[in-house]
Amino acid sequence: MRKIILSVIGVVIIIASILLAKSLIAGKNKPKPVLEKVEKTVFVDTVKNGDILIKIPANGSLIAKRRVEIYSEVQGVLKTGSVSFKPGQKYSAGQTLINIDASEYYASVQSAKSNLYNTIAAIMPDLRLDFPEIYQKWQNYLNVFDLSKSTPKLPEMSSEKENYFITGRGIVSSYYNVKNLEQRLSKYIIKAPFSGILTEALVTEGTLIRSGQKLGEFIDPTEFEMQVSISASYAHLLKIGEYVELNSLDKTETYKGKIARVNGSIDQATQTVMAFINVKDTKLKEGMYLEASINGATVENAIEIDRNLLLESQQIFTVNNDVLDAIDVRPVYFSETKVVLQGVPDGTVILNKPIPGAYMGMLVKPFKPKANN
Repeated sequence: MRKIILSVIGVVIIIASILLAKSLIAGKNKPKPVLEKVEKTVFVDTVKNGDILIKIPANGSLIAKRRVEIYSEVQGVLKTGSVSFKPGQKYSAGQTLINIDASEYYASVQSAKSNLYNTIAAIMPDLRLDFPEIYQKWQNYLNVFDLSKSTPKLPEMSSEKENYFITGRGIVSSYYNVKNLEQRLSKYIIKAPFSGILTEALVTEGTLIRSGQKLGEFIDPTEFEMQVSISASYAHLLKIGEYVELNSLDKTETYKGKIARVNGSIDQATQTVMAFINVKDTKLKEGMYLEASINGATVENAIEIDRNLLLESQQIFTVNNDVLDAIDVRPVYFSETKVVLQGVPDGTVILNKPIPGAYMGMLVKPFKPKANN
């Protein structure tokens, strides 16, 4: 019985093997399906070499070109003026910014001037008797001496004898003491050195001001300076007097500046050089952040394309008979979004926009806009 079962199983296996072999042979003889060629539509440009002006990007904030930090050199109480000492207040050149109460100090100045006058008046009888030739000169000096005005300059000494006589009476030392007091008295009033606006006020009327105390900041709002950092590799392209295009961050406003100065040293940490750009415009405010586009060198026989079209192998894709190919190029300058290339022959058809998964030999179809009827 066992032998019969084994025989039957063997026959079944042989039959199944024969059927499987016939099926495989029949499958090999079937024709393979024809794959349809897929062509991707691409955007292309035809190369035309020309002169490309390299623009160096930079950015920075505006600082008033003329600014003054106001400090007090004397002590006293700030008096109320015709104009409030507040941020945003405008002043004309020569207008009083700060007026500190100087009544006590003024009295001491007047006392010193009176003492000088009395000292000179006391020697007049001696001058009439011993130096009649210079008497009238000193008498004229006393005639123009006015306690309410600045002390006039002492007459010139005409002889050594006169010099010894006048100096011996302490007149010269008294005169310079008075001038020193008058000079310090002038510091109780601080005037605007130029027409501008107060941007910071640290004191108010009635405040006791101490010597050396900062009182505020004053700027000229008509002219600004922007400090920018430029890569050291482009330092040779910077030219003093070159015009620069400035843009606001939202690209809605454009201004024109000019390179005023270029630092002679390079920052060792960042390998950048500082350039200073002057700009004038009534719309500008101190602290505004602007982007600059500085004109650099002009590259001849070159093209400018998007950076994402340049391959890591320093090649770009070209289209030749509806098939992608690649050629070697020489990058000259990189910006954030663009690259300037040389070595691409005129008339070469290149990609305008990158293709995901592109490869050499890929079938493509250049996009052709439909003509308007």
